[in-house]
Amino acid sequence: MRTRLRLFSTIIVTLTVTALSAASAASADGRSADLPVIFNSVPAVAASLARPGGPPPGANDWSCRSVTHPRPVILLHGTHANMAVNWNTLSPLLKNNGYCVFALNYGGLLAGQIGGTGDIHTATADVAAFVDRVLTTTGASETDLVGHSLGGTVAQYYVKFFDGAKKVHNVIGLAPTSHGSTASGLDNWIKTALQLFPPLKAFITTHDPAALQQLRGSAFLARLNSLPDTVPGVHYTTIVTRFDAVVTPYQSQFLTGDTATNILLQDKCANDYADHLAPAFDHVALQEVLNALDPATARRPHCTTPVWPVIGG
Repeated sequence: MRTRLRLFSTIIVTLTVTALSAASAASADGRSADLPVIFNSVPAVAASLARPGGPPPGANDWSCRSVTHPRPVILLHGTHANMAVNWNTLSPLLKNNGYCVFALNYGGLLAGQIGGTGDIHTATADVAAFVDRVLTTTGASETDLVGHSLGGTVAQYYVKFFDGAKKVHNVIGLAPTSHGSTASGLDNWIKTALQLFPPLKAFITTHDPAALQQLRGSAFLARLNSLPDTVPGVHYTTIVTRFDAVVTPYQSQFLTGDTATNILLQDKCANDYADHLAPAFDHVALQEVLNALDPATARRPHCTTPVWPVIGG
């Protein structure tokens, strides 16, 4: 047992050092180092625990104005996450690159840590109010939305059903649940289990409806996909990993439309082993976010450093 624990500890330390090396390489690559940018989920969890409910580094400076990037960027976290843990890497990266960054917790927030669980329509209404606040405060006419998992789907839903198209230039999704998930083939089993155990169904329906709403065949997804994937005038970039075991099949995340760009991370770097969680801490994925926000300065991601499941890099 002790040998296994030592091996596990060695692996975690190795992955952490690798991710920290990636952050250093990124800074040497020409990015500003005003705020630390760590491509690693472990410090993100620690940061979230240290400031429950708080914003990630670089976010929510309501006095921020940018001449080079006049559209503020709003970050939308995933299910069972929060803005601090989900955006501990991207928020300072954007700030260092001259963007005004904003983020919020939505869909409920248990103990300052677990958000994105509430009804998605209601959660999107909260996001819509936040977008209005950002635009009013900054004086900008449009914003860019970046969402991970549920956050990418909320962005799509906001543009379609909350009259958001006039307020949004880019929708960038990291592993979004665009067309629902089979949960690695367990979706029908989950639905059957809920029918067999009504108390469990009542509990999840009350406390975690967003999880069920993202399963293939839900009423929410039927409404979301009753309209075309894309709305005219809005640019969509969807960034996906082949190794996603949460939103399955991974191809279901892609969008179809004249303004849709779909990116498979492994087509960019063969040594990117990101799972569903890792894209938020993945230097390849986040370079593609920067490229989507400012195509004129787009750069190919460097592939010298591998990206690991869960940890990132």
